[in-house]
Amino acid sequence: MSEPIELSGPDFEKDGIPTSALEEGKPVAGQAHGEAVLVVRRGEVFFAVGAACTHYGAPLADGIVEGGTIRCPWHHARFELATGEASGPPALNAIPCFRVELRGDRLYVLGRSSAHSTAPGGNPRRSTTGGPQSIAIVGGGPAGTAAAEMLRREGYEGPITLFAPETSSPVDRPNLSKDYLAGNASEDWIPLRAPEDFAEHRITLRRETVQGLDGRKLILKGGAEAFDAILLTTGATPVRLDIPGADRAHLLRTLDDSRAIIAHAKGRAIVIGASFIGLEAAAALTMRGLEVHVIGRETVPLERILGPGFGAFVRTLHEKKGVKFHLGTSPREIDAKGVVLENGRIDGEIIIMGVGVRPEVALAEKGGLAIDRGIVVDDQFRTSVAGIWAAGDVARFPYPYTGERVRIEHWVVAEQQGQAAARSMLGKGTRFDRVPFFWSAHYDVTIGYVGHAESWDRIDIAGDLAQGDAAVAYRRAGRTLAVAAIGRDRLLLRAEAAIEQVDEAALTQLVPPSAIQKEP
Repeated sequence: MSEPIELSGPDFEKDGIPTSALEEGKPVAGQAHGEAVLVVRRGEVFFAVGAACTHYGAPLADGIVEGGTIRCPWHHARFELATGEASGPPALNAIPCFRVELRGDRLYVLGRSSAHSTAPGGNPRRSTTGGPQSIAIVGGGPAGTAAAEMLRREGYEGPITLFAPETSSPVDRPNLSKDYLAGNASEDWIPLRAPEDFAEHRITLRRETVQGLDGRKLILKGGAEAFDAILLTTGATPVRLDIPGADRAHLLRTLDDSRAIIAHAKGRAIVIGASFIGLEAAAALTMRGLEVHVIGRETVPLERILGPGFGAFVRTLHEKKGVKFHLGTSPREIDAKGVVLENGRIDGEIIIMGVGVRPEVALAEKGGLAIDRGIVVDDQFRTSVAGIWAAGDVARFPYPYTGERVRIEHWVVAEQQGQAAARSMLGKGTRFDRVPFFWSAHYDVTIGYVGHAESWDRIDIAGDLAQGDAAVAYRRAGRTLAVAAIGRDRLLLRAEAAIEQVDEAALTQLVPPSAIQKEP
């Protein structure tokens, strides 16, 4: 998915750069050996790395350097400066590293470094000893795929079996409601990995549905199979409202779902649910030329997550593109012509239902695992049954920044958790303390959000939402729990780092207490 960055700036290979021109932690963009390169100074150590994020090709020069990493401005992937490793999703592939040389007071960039053996995605491969004799991962979504790859990165040599019954998985699911659905991305963008990549790294991909769980045995159609360790990444299932005709509506979770919507996309579209997935679908179908109507029980879209001001901005953004909202009402029935509401009806050619998901816990329940609106796990994703882990949308875990037990349905978080669970399975686990991040695209506006705030007692806004340039802080009892932003990518990265470091002073500086809105 990554497009090459146009070469510009100083030629680090031929001309070098004065070390005095390199400020601490501020990347300088240039070129070397026909590639776009960044040079970064950390103390008296200098690094040269590729200039483009391997996820969607964002210019890393617009990101920030934090510790030993450089972080992507678009979707908050992070890369190790010393090795190029993709140490934070959604990027799974490493960036190239280059050798550097000091000649007097100038720094020159030599060729690519290839000193380490590689794991999936060109990442460095570490070594490990011991661990389970065999590992099964149930679920081919982001958590499961990231876990399988991380096991190989950590040097695990035993058999890995990934049960992914959806023939199209694993895929880049966020794209299914964004560029792909809008017609701006080809299907080549969608697979996370080609089948041959799994084979190359000895990850056995099986398209079988796991029917039961008995200790560390998986019950399959052909009988039971035992594994030393099992990771459940069963994800979540879209909700269908319990109303007559609900099966007439399209859901949007898989590649096949997105393909079906595209195949039937004509005339008037009715979207049931003013959720992120519903509104992204509304934007995508509007961009395809359809007339779009959105139905929602709330009076302000996304108010529960973003607050009234941001929610109103999102509604206005869509209305300017022609979307019509029907809020404060619910569907009673879906018939052959459209949707019957509590207070009227809307006719349309295609109906999409985006009213949330529920965690897929049926397998865990069969195995006797502790369940509480998800699979209960500890801070290393161990379940209540020894030898079984769970991660991703299905896991309810202790959130270190509030002490609450939460379940978070974000793509990046699922990948982070899968990687953390993999390390835990190998005895390398530590407390999971990554700050959640998600993004949502609406036409040419992208909303970014870091942290996690299920409730707040004040909202502070810096900038102007109407102008598409603002940051919003969600605070409770004097503490910043989350920050959302549009048009302020670097600020959002710094907010993420400040939440990680529990640096309230930095968060207050980024979004000062000012235009306060009381929660209704």
